[in-house]
Amino acid sequence: MKNNYVLLFLLLIYAPCLLAQTARPAVPITLDLNNTFFGNLVQAVEAQSDYHFYYDERQIGNLRVTVQATAQQLPAVLASALRDTGLRFAIDDAHNIFITKETGIATQLPDPRTKVPASVAATLAAVDQDRYGPAYFAALERRLYEIGRGGGQGETSTISGFVYFVGTTDPIPGVAVYVDPSLASTATDARGHYALTLPNGRYTLWVKGLGLRASKRQVLLRGDGRLNVEMGSGTMTLAEVRVEADRDKNVVSTQMGVEKLDIKTIRQVPTALGEADVLRVLLTLPGVKSVGEGNTGLNVRGGSADQNLVLLNGATVYNPSHLFGFFSAFNPDVVDNVELHKAAIPARFGGRLSSVLDITSRGGNGQKLKGAGGIGLLTSRLTLEGPIGSDKTTFLVGGRSTYSDWLMRQLPQKEFNSSSASFYDLNAQLRHEFSPSNSLSFSGYMSKDRFRLASDTVYQYTNQAASLKWTHIVSERLTTAVAGTYSRYHYDISTNGNPALNSNLSYNLLQIGGQADANYLLNDRHTLSAGLSSLLYQVEPGRLLPAGDESLVAPQVLGREKALESAIYAADKITLSPRLSVELGLRYSLYNALGPRSVYRYQEGVSRNEATITDTVAYAANKVLATYHGPEYRASARYVLDENSSVKASYNRTRQYIHMLSNTTTMSPTDVWKLSDANVRPQRGDQLALGYYRNFKQNLIETSVEVYYKKLHDVVDYKSGALLLLNPHIETDIVNARGKAYGAEFLLRKTRGKLNGWLSYTYSRTLVQVKGAAQDETINGGRYYPSNFDKPHDVSLVGNYRFNKRFSTSLNFTYNTGRPITLPLAKYTYGSTTRVYYSDRNAYRVPDYYRVDMGLNIEGNHKIRKLAHSSWTVGVYNLTGRQNPYSIYFKSVGGAIKGYKLSIFGQPIPTVTYNFKF
Repeated sequence: MKNNYVLLFLLLIYAPCLLAQTARPAVPITLDLNNTFFGNLVQAVEAQSDYHFYYDERQIGNLRVTVQATAQQLPAVLASALRDTGLRFAIDDAHNIFITKETGIATQLPDPRTKVPASVAATLAAVDQDRYGPAYFAALERRLYEIGRGGGQGETSTISGFVYFVGTTDPIPGVAVYVDPSLASTATDARGHYALTLPNGRYTLWVKGLGLRASKRQVLLRGDGRLNVEMGSGTMTLAEVRVEADRDKNVVSTQMGVEKLDIKTIRQVPTALGEADVLRVLLTLPGVKSVGEGNTGLNVRGGSADQNLVLLNGATVYNPSHLFGFFSAFNPDVVDNVELHKAAIPARFGGRLSSVLDITSRGGNGQKLKGAGGIGLLTSRLTLEGPIGSDKTTFLVGGRSTYSDWLMRQLPQKEFNSSSASFYDLNAQLRHEFSPSNSLSFSGYMSKDRFRLASDTVYQYTNQAASLKWTHIVSERLTTAVAGTYSRYHYDISTNGNPALNSNLSYNLLQIGGQADANYLLNDRHTLSAGLSSLLYQVEPGRLLPAGDESLVAPQVLGREKALESAIYAADKITLSPRLSVELGLRYSLYNALGPRSVYRYQEGVSRNEATITDTVAYAANKVLATYHGPEYRASARYVLDENSSVKASYNRTRQYIHMLSNTTTMSPTDVWKLSDANVRPQRGDQLALGYYRNFKQNLIETSVEVYYKKLHDVVDYKSGALLLLNPHIETDIVNARGKAYGAEFLLRKTRGKLNGWLSYTYSRTLVQVKGAAQDETINGGRYYPSNFDKPHDVSLVGNYRFNKRFSTSLNFTYNTGRPITLPLAKYTYGSTTRVYYSDRNAYRVPDYYRVDMGLNIEGNHKIRKLAHSSWTVGVYNLTGRQNPYSIYFKSVGGAIKGYKLSIFGQPIPTVTYNFKF
C-alpha cells in the first residue's frame, strides 16, 4: 500500500507540467508467450512499442503468464495476462504503464474548468523532457531480468546479447561487459555482440565504454538466455564532463597493439582544414606515421602505405584520401567507430602485412528522422537518418563536397586561379531487422576527385565500396554472419593542350569478395571463431588512347590481370585462469593468378630485362599461371599482475598478394596496384610484440609500453630510374627486398575530466636490404639502408580542456625526424651525355618536422526543445608558421646543382566550421 501512495503522490506533483501533453496513438501488440516470467512480457512489449512499465518487483514476485496475441491493443492483452492475480494496471497518454497491487491508479485528472480529464504521467522522467534521460535508464536498471528457464544451482549458463546505442539500431563494438560479484569479463565484438558463461545465480551486469554512460542490469541467471543492453552518451554537468572509461580494458583485454577511436575523440583534434579527420587523428598515436605534410598514407610499425588493409563496413577502400591527401575519404558524420590493429591481428583479417584499419559507419536512428551537417571554408556536409515505416528498418545517407574551385578562382596568382580542385563523397546505409535473431544491412560508398594544376592535364580518380551483410543468431552461444563486398578504384589522366598530343590514360581495379564467419561460446573458458573468405581481383594496369581525331598518340593497352585469393581461419580465446588468457588463431591463405595472360620467362642469375627473356608462355582464360599459399599464425597472451597492471605478448605472420607501385614517397592518384604472378612474389611478414600496461587513480590515467620486432620478406622496391606506368615488363624494374623494423612505443593517456588527452612517443627504425644476382638489382652494395618512411623519433601531444558545458579548447603538438632522401652529389659528362651522380639511396634526411595546432569549440545552448542544435569550431593549423618540407627538389643554376624546399602550409592556417544537428 505504501508504494501505491508514493505513485499517487508523484502523479499529483507532476500533473500541472503534463496537462498539455498530447495522447499518443495506441500501438498494436503481438505476443506468443507460454508460462514465462512477467519480466519477459515486459521486455517483449517494450521491444516492439514505445510503452514503458513501472512496478514494484516485490509485488510481482515470480508471476508467470501465458499470452497469445496478434496485433491486439495492449489493454486487452494486459487484462488477460493479469486476470485473477490481484494486480491492476493503468496506462496514461504518454504510454507509461503502472502495475500496482489491489489499488488502481487514475492516470487522468479532471480539468476544473471543463471537467474534461487531462493526460498525466507519473514517472520520474516527467521532469526530464529528454525521452532517454536518466529516468529512462534508471527504470531499466531497477528491474530484475530473469534469464533462462530454471537450471539448477551449481550449473553454468550463457548470457549473451547485443549492446546498442539508445534509440537506434547502432551496435557498439569494443565496450567492456563484466559482472559483479565475479571476475568474468568480455568485450563486444564488431557487431556489438557479447557472451559470458557463468554459474547460475544473481549478478549485476555492467556495460562500460569510452564516452558512454555506464549501464547496469540486475540479472538472475537460471539458464542460457539473451539480454540486449542500451547505452547513452556520457553524463555531462556544468562543472565537468565525466566520461566512463572501459573498466581496465587496456589491462584485462588479451588484445594488444589495438587503437580504438570514437567520433567524439576524433572531433577533438584540430586539423588543417577545419574538419574532423579519422586518419590524421591516427597519426597522433604511437607506431603510426606518414612521410610528410598533406599525406594520409599510414606507415604502421615500419610498413609501407600499401601494407594497410583499409575497410569501410567490411569493403576495401584503395585510396583513402581526397585533395592530394589533405582530407581523408571518410565523412566524420557517418563514422561510428575506428579500430587500428597494429599487432595480434585477428585471424579473420588477412591480405596485408602491417595493419588493419576497420572503420564502421553508424546505422540509422530507429525512432525519428534526424540530421547533421557542417559548413566550412572549403567543404560542406549533410547527413540524414531515420526509420522507414518502423524502427525495424532504418536508413542513413550522407554527402560531402568541396567548393575549392570557386575559392581558387578568387586568388590573384595565375598558377592558382587557372587551376581547379574538387571532390565529393556519398555514403548510404540501410538496415532491416527481420527478427531479434536475423538482420540484414547494406552499406554503400562512392567518391570522386578531379583536379588540374595550371596545366593542360586533368587528373580524376574514383573510389567505390559496398557491402551486404546478413547476421543470424542461431542460439545464445552461436552467432553467424555472411557478407558480400564490392570495391573499385579507377583513375583517368586526360591531356588536352596540344591536339597532336591529346590522350587519355586510365587504370582500373575491381575486387569482389565474400566472407562467412561464426562465433561459438563453448564454455566459460573457450570462445571459438571460424570462417572462410574469397576475393576475386581484376586489374586493367593501363590503357593509353588518343583523344580526338588530330591526336598522334599511339594506343597502348596492357594485358589484364586476374587472381583469386581465398582463406580459411579458426581461432580460440582461452581463459586459463582469472589472470592468464591466450588467444590462438590459424589462417591459411591460397592465391591463384589466372589467365588470360602471357608470362615472360627470364634467364636465371642475371638481371631481368627484355634482352634476357628466354620464353613467353600464354595461358588461357581462368587457367592458373602461378599459385602461392601458406599458413598465417596468430597468437597473443595476457597475464594480469594485479588489478591495475598486466603484461601481454603477441606474434603474427601475414601474407600480402597485391602490391602498390609508386615512384613518389607519398600516395598519389597515379599509383598502380600490381597482382602477384609468376615473376612477382607475394610479401610475407613476421612480428613479435611485448607490452606492459598499468592504470592509475581508478583508471583515470592509462599508461602502456610496447616493443616490437618485425621481419619482412619479398617487399617491393625499385631499380634506379624504374618506369612504372604503361610498362609491359614491370617485373624488370622491380626488385625483391628484405626488411626489418623494430621500435618502442610509449603512451600516457588521461581518460576523463576537464583536462584530458594523451602523450605518445615512438622510437623506431625501418631498414631495407636489396641484394640481387646482378649489379642493377643490388642497392647500396647490398647493405641495409633506411626506408623512405624511416623516422626514428616521433612525439605527439593531444590535449583537450573544457571550460564549461559550452566552451572547450584543444591543442595538438607533433614532432618527428625528417624522412630519408637521396641527394644528387655531382654531375659529369660521359661521351656526349651529361649524367648525375647520386649519393647512396636514402643517405640523407629532410629537416625535422614539427607543428602546433589549436582549436576552440563553441556549443550553442543546450535547451532540449530546439529546432536544431549548433556549434562553431574555430582553429589555427600550424600556429607557429613552421615551413615544414613537403618535398625537396633540385635545379641546375649556373652550372651548380641547388636544392629547394617546397612547403604547403608555410604559415598559420585559420579555419572556421559551423556544425549543426536536428
